[in-house]
Amino acid sequence: MTWIRRTASLLMGLTLIAGCSRKTSQSERAANDESAAKPTEKAGRVVLQNKGSDTLVNVAQAWAEAYKTVNPAVAVAVTGGGSGTGISALINGTVDLANSSRSITEKELRAAKQRGVTPKEHIVGYDALAVFIHKNNPIEAFSLERLADIYGEHGKSVKWSQLGVKVPGCDSDEIIRISRQNNSGTYVYFKEAVLGEGKEYKFGSRDMHGSKDVVDLVAKTPCAIGYSGLAYATPAVNMPCIQNAGRCVVPSLETAVDRSYPIARPLFMLTSGEPQGHVKEYLDWILSDKGQCIIVDKGYASARPIKCK
Repeated sequence: MTWIRRTASLLMGLTLIAGCSRKTSQSERAANDESAAKPTEKAGRVVLQNKGSDTLVNVAQAWAEAYKTVNPAVAVAVTGGGSGTGISALINGTVDLANSSRSITEKELRAAKQRGVTPKEHIVGYDALAVFIHKNNPIEAFSLERLADIYGEHGKSVKWSQLGVKVPGCDSDEIIRISRQNNSGTYVYFKEAVLGEGKEYKFGSRDMHGSKDVVDLVAKTPCAIGYSGLAYATPAVNMPCIQNAGRCVVPSLETAVDRSYPIARPLFMLTSGEPQGHVKEYLDWILSDKGQCIIVDKGYASARPIKCK
């Protein structure tokens, strides 16, 4: 029986060690989560982590670069990945600021509450979500209903000839739909504003990672139509006006601010609760005249009326 008692004692000891190991691991993870939610320090500089919307990534990088001269002690690390990716990182405590081209969803708010996070949205500018077609496409205007018929799951418009046009270079006559991936705020906003509440996209679109990718593909594809932020427009594509309240409105900074353009939207930076310390100082600078003139220079509308040189 002695060997039985020894074996039992050994097993109890291993169980206790394993239990302690699990507790230590959980404790370490909790500590890691807590530290990740705060600005980090690297080589004597504070580093703010800023992640999210591909629509905002270019202006976010411009803000980060300009801020070096404002406060050399603070560096801002900017990455894209989509609005959903940024908001998820904020909820998980791995970034200080999340960029988003849409409002936070109820599902995301519930996930944040479970983590003890209270996301706060800050409008940092406005964007006109333009519809792009190839420069040889003769269409000059779209209605929201027509766009929904092209992109929506029950839409009937699949050929350009159904819209009464022949597109040079598009021998197949097929409407090739360029869209964004579903973690994109642009994807979500277009669905809500154009397709309508509860409606889904039609299968078979070409879904791109970034806003620039959409415009580049449309420019190279005569049969294509796509949507992206106004700031990504190039001479290689056309931007038809969108019919709204009896007139056809062209996407522009002015029509985004006065909301006469029907697919205009606010652009957000989100913080975990009220911003404090370096995060607050950085966000206040972004909303200053200096910061707002940078977003205007990048092709977006400012969050408030300003005058830039």
